[in-house]
Amino acid sequence: MTPPFFQHFPALRSGFSYLDNAAGAQVPTHVIDAITQFLSQGSCNVGQPYPASQRATELKAQARAATASFLNCEPGEVMLGTSATALTFQLGRAFSHLFKPGDNIVLSELEHEANASPWRMLEAKGVEVRLWRARWPEGRLDLADLRPLLTPRTRLVAVTAAANSVGTLPDVAATAELAHSAGAWTVVDAVHSSPHLLPDVKAWDADFVVFSPYKVFGPHLGCLSIRQDLLERLPADKLWFVPDDSPQKFEPGTANHEGLAGWLGALSYLREVLGEGKPGRAGLEQAYRRIEALERPLLESALERLLRHPRIRLYGPPEPQGRVATFCFNVTGVAPRAAATHLGLNGVAVAAGHYYATLAAQALGLMPDGAVRASLLHYNTSEDLDRLFAGLDSLP
Repeated sequence: MTPPFFQHFPALRSGFSYLDNAAGAQVPTHVIDAITQFLSQGSCNVGQPYPASQRATELKAQARAATASFLNCEPGEVMLGTSATALTFQLGRAFSHLFKPGDNIVLSELEHEANASPWRMLEAKGVEVRLWRARWPEGRLDLADLRPLLTPRTRLVAVTAAANSVGTLPDVAATAELAHSAGAWTVVDAVHSSPHLLPDVKAWDADFVVFSPYKVFGPHLGCLSIRQDLLERLPADKLWFVPDDSPQKFEPGTANHEGLAGWLGALSYLREVLGEGKPGRAGLEQAYRRIEALERPLLESALERLLRHPRIRLYGPPEPQGRVATFCFNVTGVAPRAAATHLGLNGVAVAAGHYYATLAAQALGLMPDGAVRASLLHYNTSEDLDRLFAGLDSLP
């Protein structure tokens, strides 16, 4: 029987098992068709009074509004950029004009470098960077360890909504509440969580949230939300005529319009295929309930099989609660890169290395070689898992 999502994802029809989804999801035909349609009608820039330009203008407005619905914030709080990393470095430049020597920033030990390096660069300005260490080997963040790091000079707390290394799910809302009690802003990296759990800026009460549409079945883009009352206060490298309260201040240059078309296609896929055709955020909420139901059996099966495998050492939470289906592990007697190469030759894509989560890799003593990472999404199947474990069992 053909697996249910193969009709929507052309790449899955190859028979290759894509278990490196944390590095980027496969895209459905909704995305491919949307990009093709936009480019076929004329690849033009915005702002001019002819049909193709008007379509591009409307497309960008639709993408901003749809992203706001996805994040649960206002359209005027959404910036559309090239990547999450590029957008956080822009934020870092803005903060470099606001933060003073003696201020401090707290970042968690679970962060991807996109939510760490931009803040560490502020050390050159005299800003102290403090590390909120996780509790290992499970890799969980405890608020009791954050409290003593906060002072009246804390300006920012950086936290991931899901660790792209060991799959842990920190309590983002509680982190933001604690940061705000100290007068600090919170920047949330929702890149890894967003294909598994629908982001919610309002529920998190987050000041800044960043994510990548290419992790959510879309094209290579980055999106950033900035709380409206903060937007005007942030300096930006912008053209002089762009208003200080406009999200365009963080969108220099021409947008990737075909990418925005594809992102709208990805959101259509979520609502139409997984969300029972419901419009707006209600459709997305339904889609993510379906995603959770589809991923849960895969998560539980993969976790159980990894834990009882005689050659596997798993890092991160050993139970399904409080984690996503991202598994970081090593194989006894086999270097991570060699294991990943072997699996690739046997039809399974996994990652090897530190996946830009260098803080977690250092804490686990895994640098420089890192570990193997297998990451699942809702379109994966039990057959993918069987192929993964067959490949692991055939390692020399």
